Amino acid sequence: MSQQDDLFSAADPAAVSVSEQSKTAQRAEILRNQLNDYNHQYYVLDNPTVPDAEYDRLLRELQDIEREHPELKTPDSPTQKVGAMPLSAFEQVAHEMAMLSLDNAMNAEEFADFYARVQKQLNTSDDIEFACEPKLDGAAVSILYENGVLVRAATRGDGQTGENITQNVRTIKNVPLKLVGDYPQRVEVRGEVYMPLDGFEAYNAKALAAEEKVFANPRNAAAGSLRQLDSKITAKRPLEFCSYGIGVVSDDFDMPESLSGIFQRVKSWGIKINDELTVAKNLIEAQAFYDGLGEKRHSLPYEIDGTVFKVNNLALQQQLGFVARAPRWAIAYKFPAVEEMTVLENVDFQVGRTGAITPVARLNPVKVAGVVVSNATLHNADEIARLDVKIGDTVIIRRAGDVIPQVVSVVTDRRPDNASDIIFPNTCPVCDSDVERVEGEAVARCTGGLVCSAQRKEAIKHFVSRKALDVEGLGDKLIDQLVEQDLIHSVDDLFHLTLEQLAGLERMAEKSAQNVLDALEQSKQTTLGRFLYALGIREVGTVTANNLASYFGFLQWIMVADKETLLAVNDVGDIVASHIVNFFAEAHNRNIIEQLKLAGIQWPEQEPVTAADDAPLSGKVAVITGTLASMGRDQAKEYLEQLGVKVTGSVSKKTDFLVAGEKAGSKLTKAQSLDVEVLDNDAFMALLAEHGIEHV
Repeated sequence: MSQQDDLFSAADPAAVSVSEQSKTAQRAEILRNQLNDYNHQYYVLDNPTVPDAEYDRLLRELQDIEREHPELKTPDSPTQKVGAMPLSAFEQVAHEMAMLSLDNAMNAEEFADFYARVQKQLNTSDDIEFACEPKLDGAAVSILYENGVLVRAATRGDGQTGENITQNVRTIKNVPLKLVGDYPQRVEVRGEVYMPLDGFEAYNAKALAAEEKVFANPRNAAAGSLRQLDSKITAKRPLEFCSYGIGVVSDDFDMPESLSGIFQRVKSWGIKINDELTVAKNLIEAQAFYDGLGEKRHSLPYEIDGTVFKVNNLALQQQLGFVARAPRWAIAYKFPAVEEMTVLENVDFQVGRTGAITPVARLNPVKVAGVVVSNATLHNADEIARLDVKIGDTVIIRRAGDVIPQVVSVVTDRRPDNASDIIFPNTCPVCDSDVERVEGEAVARCTGGLVCSAQRKEAIKHFVSRKALDVEGLGDKLIDQLVEQDLIHSVDDLFHLTLEQLAGLERMAEKSAQNVLDALEQSKQTTLGRFLYALGIREVGTVTANNLASYFGFLQWIMVADKETLLAVNDVGDIVASHIVNFFAEAHNRNIIEQLKLAGIQWPEQEPVTAADDAPLSGKVAVITGTLASMGRDQAKEYLEQLGVKVTGSVSKKTDFLVAGEKAGSKLTKAQSLDVEVLDNDAFMALLAEHGIEHV
């Protein structure tokens, strides 16, 4: 092209327009590829290489381009995860390859029988190798990719026919709209859609605050979210997808010899597989996997209801084949159920140390998660109303880990004609004092204070507990006797008990009584943090108590601190600060503290640990979440406090930055929603180094 032609074309508006449009299209393609790559790093490799703020900036740029140039929008664009127009109904999808369910093993004997059956069917006594994985408690889904692009997603349905949920699945953040790497021309990826626990809890908390329907459990949450006709609703739900295999696949796929090999291929395409996946070489290793996963199931960030074992060798799978509804080469080895049905026979009301009145369901005993349950909490009057539960109802009980069993739902179609309403008391069931419910609080409380023997008992039990003054030998039954026989009215009376009084109680010999007196004497040497926790100030746990002790150093400074001063302490928010101020404002509480000090309780006082005003990051507020690669969270907190940063436990508009390690959950999500700066491990280490802290 001559210089004249060049000048002519530059002056030609049409040519300029075509050139600009081409550049815009190229920029959109670069952004799509870059963002899809970042999604792969974050959701699959668990190794993000850019801060969330950079990802958000690029995503907004792509959104702006597609808004101005709709013709540049593609099905695999990362912007297509916000949901589309609502559907009037789901259309049916016939599965090209049936999505079968699995047979179950309920105990070690049944699992061993399955293993022996596989050996017999293969006519071998050799060890059988299994691919082992957690059985996620969610909803099974099939996702079809053609030329690497997501074209359809479906529920399992009856195994032969499912429902088209493509729009909804497209909104799930860790589902790639376009595969990466060396993928086949056509492949159906199968897996489970589930709701992680932190997302489930955050969603329910938000729904409760808005007086909307909450989900009974994460499984229902996942299934309900997938069946929304409006995919914009699904897009707001914290769902994840995890693959457990593939279905139909085109002939250009170089099939591995093992299922574990397929898992690795799926991961290479940018799709999440479970971190717990492993291969067991024999029955002993398979049982060990089940046992190990059972021990850690309640510490996992998602719910599982068992393990799945599949013959790892694909040729052997072919040889074993199928029965009518399940493969012969796989089994679901279930954990003891965490939910069961039973009948609510009555409701009692218990009074805690703060006067909180808690309704307790008395149940027809039922075995849940391996433990016989006859009682379950109903929390409060609001929860009773939300559940619409009545005495005589058949209810579903849930027990997970060490969590107190709770009623999660009612089987209304089994409600008997004589079912009766649960009447919340207007007066305390222990002392007959009035019951009050403070506006904005769900909990009803007895107003009797220490006049109420139930509150007195619980306050004293808390005072002598292991994390408080740790008085060995002073157990619940002994405290019950002391209160019932009117020997103690408040915690300071403990230190005036005599040998004669204690020895005269049921099951108390003179030696046992002396041991209790010795333990009480020993407990007088304590720490300020333990003493604060022992006082039983509402919502002041061990961490907050220790933070108060470290920040102020002296009890009298805490007692006279106003709300604004208290808010400067780590983990102290508006509500906790109010509880502390109100507690020390009560003359009765101040008198008890004085009596305890006169009885000899003491602790070493210390200078408060506060950052200097000239600290480099003085006044900044930060939150730490997830697992940091370089150090523990306590160490990270200590470094930040050296720099003058206030480290809190929750993200708010006051948070200046979030330090996010691996498996960061709801706190990261909230920080992103509030546009709070997020530092990954490397950025955090750079911040420390910038201010002269070198961590080795």
